[in-house]
Amino acid sequence: MCSTFASIGVGANRSRFSTKTRCPSRPGSTLDPTSPSPVAAKLMFYPSRFLLALSGFLAIGSACAGRVRPEPVESPLALDSVVLYRSGVGYFERHGEIDGDTLTLRVRKDQIDDLLKSLTVVDRKGRPLSISMPLDPQSWSNAAMATLAPGEGSLAEVLDALRGVSVRVKAKGGRHQGRIVLIEEVINEPSDASSRGDRSVAQIAANETRDYRLTLLDGERFRVVRLSEIESVELADGDLAMQLHRSLDASAGEGMFEQVDVTIRLAGAKAHDLTVSYVVEAPMWKPTYRVVLPSDGSDRGLLQAWAVVDNVSGEDWNNVSLSLTSGAPIAFRYDLRTPRGVEREDLTERGVRRRARAAVGEMTFDDEMERGPAQDLLIEESAAAVEAETEAFADEEHPPTPSVAGGLAPAKKAKVDAKRSRAMAPNRRGESPPPAAPRPGEAPRLGFEQMQQSMLAKASTHRVSGLTRVDLDSRVTIPDGSSTMVAILNREVEADEAFLFKPGGAGVGYESNPYRVVRFRNDTEHVLEPGPISIFARGSFVGEGLSEVVGTRASVTIPFAVEPEIRVFSNAEHRGDELKIVKISRGVVEVESFRQTATTWTVKLPPRAKDTTVLIRHPRQGPNYELAPRPEGTEDLVDAYLIPVAVTARAAEAKLKVVEQTPSRLSLSIWDGQMVPLLDQLLVAGPLDETMRGRLDGIVSRRREIGRIDTEIASLQRQQRELDERAKQTRHNLAAIKKDPKAGRLRERLNRRLLEFTEQGDAIGRQIVDLASKRLEQKIELEDMLEEFEFVAPAR
Repeated sequence: MCSTFASIGVGANRSRFSTKTRCPSRPGSTLDPTSPSPVAAKLMFYPSRFLLALSGFLAIGSACAGRVRPEPVESPLALDSVVLYRSGVGYFERHGEIDGDTLTLRVRKDQIDDLLKSLTVVDRKGRPLSISMPLDPQSWSNAAMATLAPGEGSLAEVLDALRGVSVRVKAKGGRHQGRIVLIEEVINEPSDASSRGDRSVAQIAANETRDYRLTLLDGERFRVVRLSEIESVELADGDLAMQLHRSLDASAGEGMFEQVDVTIRLAGAKAHDLTVSYVVEAPMWKPTYRVVLPSDGSDRGLLQAWAVVDNVSGEDWNNVSLSLTSGAPIAFRYDLRTPRGVEREDLTERGVRRRARAAVGEMTFDDEMERGPAQDLLIEESAAAVEAETEAFADEEHPPTPSVAGGLAPAKKAKVDAKRSRAMAPNRRGESPPPAAPRPGEAPRLGFEQMQQSMLAKASTHRVSGLTRVDLDSRVTIPDGSSTMVAILNREVEADEAFLFKPGGAGVGYESNPYRVVRFRNDTEHVLEPGPISIFARGSFVGEGLSEVVGTRASVTIPFAVEPEIRVFSNAEHRGDELKIVKISRGVVEVESFRQTATTWTVKLPPRAKDTTVLIRHPRQGPNYELAPRPEGTEDLVDAYLIPVAVTARAAEAKLKVVEQTPSRLSLSIWDGQMVPLLDQLLVAGPLDETMRGRLDGIVSRRREIGRIDTEIASLQRQQRELDERAKQTRHNLAAIKKDPKAGRLRERLNRRLLEFTEQGDAIGRQIVDLASKRLEQKIELEDMLEEFEFVAPAR
């Protein structure tokens, strides 16, 4: 009988973990991890470290793991094609013939879900019947193992998660066994040792105020044990011990390398010519670029693109067809291997609550009509067939020649050197010898022609569902555990050197200085993914920059250095423009005003023999702002403009004023105080024909007459208010001297004045009434004219 023991020992200065399998009846044999044989596991805890942090143990186990990483997919079929994506996955295609009706793939456990998502098998002589693989036992997903995640959990949490599990505990007070009921925390509670007078333990207890109690159920009795007094815990459930071992293996970095057999059952002939394709996780390929500017001042530069490809798949890519895909295809993880149950509603009680009520039978004298059986309900199910394209990347005109370009040194030098020698041997036989070394005293140059002849990029580009795929014309060999640079582009493009100023300058200390930039147009069919760009000019390296995605036929500006001799300054002014009528309808006038921002850019530099152009990255003021006018040569960016400022030869300064404006509309009534000057402006300079101008002249005349009447009425009303105020003051004075016998003359004078005020006020009132009547007549005529007048200003 076999038994497996796992022990964890933690002392003052050491930590250890060991697993032993003993089969007394079969010496030297090992335990099958999938067998249901009973297993006993012991967890040993020393009293000095009774609260063991499991995360620290897992970190030690991971550091000590040294297994060799297996291949993600092991198959008898040879790897033929590899397509790498920028989304962290790779498409792999295998070809070959097998004898028999089954094909077994050994897949790494962490790759099984990706493989199940994308596995496609094409058989020229038959068809696949089914795909099968072993499932994890349902108990592997036991919640008790969740506390064993790296960096989480403690001993108390682990034991509490094992609630209900039978254990045997060895403590200072003796041995106990039973099922775990709960773990509870105790604070400032004296231990049994301190109550017995043990000074050493009492001293520790005085410092350690927190502890835990483990409660076990032994038959009908509860047993309580202090966690600090436990020396060992033994699990009685062997399956649970096996789960613990598996979880610890996974935490130590070994479980992810476990392999699973995926069996494909085939039908038809015994011999099968198969093509198997799948998608699994793979490092994305990384681009790097070189731009060479010509020294003759022409507008043609050289664009070179390389791809850094990493092979960490666990197997050598020998003589494979390699493709690199640009774009952003969606890739995600999805667990297809783990069985998932669906929670259903429990209707047990509903069926119990149903009760039939008793009824008295009745007799009928009519013939009973017999009913036929109920018609069955047909449920139609539809399934979508998954189609997968398989392509064979083979060149029939040219024999495949393995080649490796620019390989980086792997970790194990001796092994990789041997692989590199084997990979490079065909290249030495099939290609021309390298150019001769320069003669002594002659330094090699990095000119336009030398850089163009330094690489041979043979690749074809295709568009596949919105993605750009680059297929290398020749097959390559990339050893496992190495990185390789492959040439994908070597083409002349439009390119020149310029200066670019961004608001804020080129960095700390260069707030007013522009960048030196290289501008080129991607005239190729390749989409340039984000990556570093090295710039060469006049036979040497002059700087480097970084690009975003550059589509085909798109232009890009790459800063690569700072130009300290040129300084750029700006000054902005904000103002609002006058109102203008854009629409008149039924007496409602819609007017438009413009908010303007004027920015003056000033470029200063030492006088030069040639004209100098500095590109200004002018940020947009807002989504509705437009340039008025648009400077010549302006280019549009997403949130800014590229505006050139030209400095003529031997000049030390140049200025350019950039005006942006945005319209703002509002509706005004014809009776608004601003309307008369607005109508006069439209009448004088508006886009009107003679008929419209004549009708508008009548409207303006009546509106002006109403305005004059309103002004006169307002003046009269002001006079009337003044007279009323003076009359009120006079009446107040009369009331004050009413009983004074000596104020007779004064009363007479005040009465005459009050009468004058009243007569003047009555006269003004009659004038106001007369003017109001005239205004009403003018208003009626104006409203009638406005009903028939419609005006819309032409679009700008």
